[in-house]
Amino acid sequence: MLKTAASKTRRISTISHIARGSQLRWNSSWHQTAKAGFTVGTEQYNKFRPTYPSEPIAQIREAVNAPPPLNVAELGSGSGIFTRNLLAHPAWAESIGRLRAVEPSDGMRQSFDKSIQDPRVVTTDGTFDITGIPDGWADIIIVAQAFHWATNYDAAVTEFARILKPNAPLALIWNMEDRSRAAWLKQCRERIEQYENNSPHFRFGLWRKAFDVPSWDKYFTRPVEKVHEYHHPGTMERLVNRSVTKSDVAPLPDDEKKKIQKDIASYIQKGDGMIWIDKEKGIFEYPHQVTLVLAHRKD
Repeated sequence: MLKTAASKTRRISTISHIARGSQLRWNSSWHQTAKAGFTVGTEQYNKFRPTYPSEPIAQIREAVNAPPPLNVAELGSGSGIFTRNLLAHPAWAESIGRLRAVEPSDGMRQSFDKSIQDPRVVTTDGTFDITGIPDGWADIIIVAQAFHWATNYDAAVTEFARILKPNAPLALIWNMEDRSRAAWLKQCRERIEQYENNSPHFRFGLWRKAFDVPSWDKYFTRPVEKVHEYHHPGTMERLVNRSVTKSDVAPLPDDEKKKIQKDIASYIQKGDGMIWIDKEKGIFEYPHQVTLVLAHRKD
């Protein structure tokens, strides 16, 4: 069976996997905003970005057809926020055999390596279309909070098909602030979004174009999308510090970032539509929405 899987995947026409410099890797398939925004402030990103709720992670596990131990390819692994959630989740903790975390940002990989010491996990330089992972190796590909930065969907989808085993799932997941459920959060988002420069952020839905490229229907089943609403316990400190981890904001001068933080603090202080968990301790509901997209590699 493995021989058949390998022979099928090798017939896929792919970009050469000869080692290339980081500059070319970034330019090949990742948007320049991500390049600029995720090479600075990675420790802040790791500290103040939110964790993931349990239910969507369990749903990803349910999509896997293969028995453990599983080979997991996590692409765009960043500082390891999702990876830590995955490794700790009861549905995954004993199921993972090897996890290859592929990330083009040196700073993000360094932050990842500081926070995760697990013999099953290895971090490598790479992008969506140049992963460096062997043909037919992966029992699942997971892309958390990253696929919207892809610039060549056809090349990325072809690479996903190359490294996946037949019938193996592809999971795209995002954990986003939900401005529709709180006026104060809408104010915060609109303040930060003033710095966007035609960046392909998740909310614009440009990433859905991947489902229309020729390679998608050739190699994958049609995607199924699931949405999970929840809230984090928020605090003034967490939100003010998180505001400057955004990709469009992180590269700004310090004085500009301080202005943003001051404004974010004022919106939270005003608290339009805020729901308190513990007002004395300054803890409030911080609305989020997880979007999970699942598809399977065709046999």
